[in-house]
Amino acid sequence: RLNKHFFQLVKHEGLKFVEQELENITIPDLNGTEGRFSYSINNVHVTHLQLSQSELRFQPNRQLVLDINNASISLNFHRKLLYWLFYDMGKINASAEGVHIKTDLDLARDSKGRLKISNMTCNASISRMQAGFSGTLKRVYDFLGSFITTGMRFLINQQICPALTHAGMVLLNSLLNTVPVKNPVDDYIGIDYSLLSDPDVSEDSLDMDFRGMFFSLDAKNDTIPNTSPALHIKQKERMVYIALSEYFFDSAMYAYYKSGVLSLEIENEEMPKDLEVLLRTSYFGSLMLLDPAVADAPMKLELRVSTPPRFTIKPSGTSVSVNALLNIYLIPENQPPVQLSSMTMESRLSAKVTLKKTTLQVQLDLKRFRIYSNKSALESLALIPLQSPLKTLLQLTVMPILNERTKRGVSIPLPEGLDFTRETTTHHAGFILIGGDLHFSMSIREVIEKYRPVPTAPAETTTGTNEAI
Repeated sequence: RLNKHFFQLVKHEGLKFVEQELENITIPDLNGTEGRFSYSINNVHVTHLQLSQSELRFQPNRQLVLDINNASISLNFHRKLLYWLFYDMGKINASAEGVHIKTDLDLARDSKGRLKISNMTCNASISRMQAGFSGTLKRVYDFLGSFITTGMRFLINQQICPALTHAGMVLLNSLLNTVPVKNPVDDYIGIDYSLLSDPDVSEDSLDMDFRGMFFSLDAKNDTIPNTSPALHIKQKERMVYIALSEYFFDSAMYAYYKSGVLSLEIENEEMPKDLEVLLRTSYFGSLMLLDPAVADAPMKLELRVSTPPRFTIKPSGTSVSVNALLNIYLIPENQPPVQLSSMTMESRLSAKVTLKKTTLQVQLDLKRFRIYSNKSALESLALIPLQSPLKTLLQLTVMPILNERTKRGVSIPLPEGLDFTRETTTHHAGFILIGGDLHFSMSIREVIEKYRPVPTAPAETTTGTNEAI
């Protein structure tokens, strides 16, 4: 959700962008004859714009409205004037006063699920045009200048809306193209931020319903259904709010699970010596029944998540439930591995969700841990001494690997050049709400120019000649 506080930021940057577009408008030459008075106006350049009285607001029906009143446009141009036998040429400074511009931008979801400006209407008018004449023919110019100013007023008025329409439909849409929609997160999973519907615009806010779903790069269509209830955001203190449901996080865990990366093997130097001693003591009876060459072989632990982890979000915080199989092997040289034991591990992790600039990050911490045997309750009792050292092993080896991956984070759907500031995070039943203000790290113009296509030179053609041999 974007709240109307957002306009406090966008108004300054947006008006600067509008000024740059209007300063670059191309005004055609003006030529005419009125009786014995002939004139030619060319090289018209806008030198300054004053857009102080302006308003940017939401309007129900998916619209964003820019209303500029009582603006002024200063310009200069070259003149060539002929009156009777008097001929004069030079520069003239002029200004368009009482300029009114109103543009309505229709916002919609395009075929790829991206936010777009789908249509734009523009109305512009100029109340009066003034030109400053000087020199020996000043009185003649003042008398006949209305012919020039009337024509210039018409030409300028005709150029304002085409320039702004191009700025909205082409340039601003190229800015919206920088919003991540369906992109890879890492080598295993991707994120889909496509819009599910057109934006909902009210007088106070703009609400957008993103898919917010992760997927495996190897199985893009294998996803879990979204059963989360519709989320309604009422907060208005910050410029923007993002609601992240349990489905958002669960789809990430499912995608990683389907990608086959939620597994880990610990052996050789990674196996703590004191843990290996404890394991050999715990399974002393089983080791006695094996060939000595096998019994003395190095050990390997194989940890493999058995079901996709699940997130639970409550007002008190966020937790992750993980079920995994822990297999213990002996690895005799030049022989296949010998399974010594298989146990089930149930753990609960706490998850701290933060947002830094435009990157969403998760910090995990192991809170609860329990193992039990898949064979018998008696063996489960024998595993109790292993609880503490295995938990320590997970904290020292597995958790850093997980946090290194989650620390990379995933980008949220914002145009390039916008970053979060003053972030707030609150937990609710079933979702996390992140609020914040925005600031421009790059200007609108800088982002547009960064992605503007480089014009390609036309292919050179070689003209052949027909010569007799």
